[in-house]
Amino acid sequence: MLEPNRSMVACDQLPPRFPTQAHAPAFWEALGRAVATFGFLEDTLGSAIFAYTGMRQIPEEQINAAYEKWTLTLQRALSGTLYPLIDTYHKAVIDQTGATIENFDVLIDQLREAARLRNVLCHGSWNKKPDAEGRSIPFFVTGLGEKQRIFDTPIDIAYLQHVQRGVAELACKVINTVTHMGWRFPGSSGPGLPLWPSRDSPAD
Repeated sequence: MLEPNRSMVACDQLPPRFPTQAHAPAFWEALGRAVATFGFLEDTLGSAIFAYTGMRQIPEEQINAAYEKWTLTLQRALSGTLYPLIDTYHKAVIDQTGATIENFDVLIDQLREAARLRNVLCHGSWNKKPDAEGRSIPFFVTGLGEKQRIFDTPIDIAYLQHVQRGVAELACKVINTVTHMGWRFPGSSGPGLPLWPSRDSPAD
C-alpha cells in the first residue's frame, strides 16, 4: 500500500492580496462600490417599510395588536436580506390605502432582478483570472436538477459601474414611492409629513 503524498499550503509564500491578486485594484473598487450600493438599497427598503407600515390607519380598538405586529415587522426589516425585504415592501405598499405609485409592479420586477444579480456579486467566487479585456466570470450556481443555472456573463469594470449606478437609481425610486405620498422619508430632513412630530422642529 502506497503512503499518501501529504502536503500543506505554504501560506508565507502566497502572493500579496491572495486570492484577489489576479484582478486590478480598480476592479475590486468597482465591485466593492456595487456591493455597498446594494447595502444602501436594503437600508432604503427598510426605511420605506417603516414609513408605509407606520402610516397605516388603524382602528383604535386594534392599535395594541397592530403595534405588536408592527414591531415584529420592523425587526425583520432590520435583519432581512434583499429578497424578503422586497416582499415585505411590496406588501406594505399594496396594503396602504391611497397609494399613488404608478407602474409599481415594474419597480418590484426591477428590484427582484437586481436581487438576483446581487447574489452573484456578493456570493460568487472570483478565482478565475480575467481575460485580456479584463473580464471575469464569477463561479455562481443556483437551483438543482433541471432548474440549475450557472452564471455565464463576463463582468468587467464598466459592467460593475453600470450595476452600481442602476442600483442607486432603484434606491431613489423606492424613496420616491414614500415622498410621493407626501411623507418625509425616514432619517432625512426633506419635505413632507414626518411619521411623527419631531420635538426639535416646531414646524412639524
